[in-house]
Amino acid sequence: MAGTEEEEKFSLQEVLDTFKLCLSDSKEIYLEQYVAGWRGLVRLLNSLGSVFGFISSDAVNKINILVAHLKGENGSRYVTVQSMVAYELENDLVDLSKRGSHPESGCRTLLRLHRALRWLELFLERLRTSGEDSKTSTMCSEAYNESLSRHHPWVIRKAAGMAFCMIPGRPAFLEAMNVGPPEQVVAKLGEALPLISEVYQITEDLYTRHSLMDLP
Repeated sequence: MAGTEEEEKFSLQEVLDTFKLCLSDSKEIYLEQYVAGWRGLVRLLNSLGSVFGFISSDAVNKINILVAHLKGENGSRYVTVQSMVAYELENDLVDLSKRGSHPESGCRTLLRLHRALRWLELFLERLRTSGEDSKTSTMCSEAYNESLSRHHPWVIRKAAGMAFCMIPGRPAFLEAMNVGPPEQVVAKLGEALPLISEVYQITEDLYTRHSLMDLP
């Protein structure tokens, strides 16, 4: 079934709906919905060709690790991001200073998706506010340099820079959202991005509070 899911068309409305369901009344983040939102974002990346392969393939790997935690014997501890952080820290299941016996801890895995989510948020916000003649390659590179690049080695940064030069233009991106004409896409992005931003900021604050922002 996984292959079928990834071949489905990206739907911005679906991602919007998923991120709406991400937060509980007390602003805890449901991990299952977070993962579902990322599945949708992976479909967006895949629909735009192989240039984003280095990010989407890593995201799929991280999604699968988190799903394994959710379906594992301790799945009840992974219902929310907050409960996952508490459980893994209380039971010494996180490599805090150097890579050790927990390279696939939920905390480390989610941090990698969290960083990539910031890049997508910044890029989509630029896309939302851009003019018809704006270059998506420039928007994408700027968003990358403000977020993911600092966590990637030089060789990845170099490859990313080359890949961004080949990404589709603004009309193709707007069409890939499967919402309708450009003005509808812009309006829908205006709904979705604040939700994504809120989920990102809650995660950022949680990880900062527990000194988890630089997990190896």
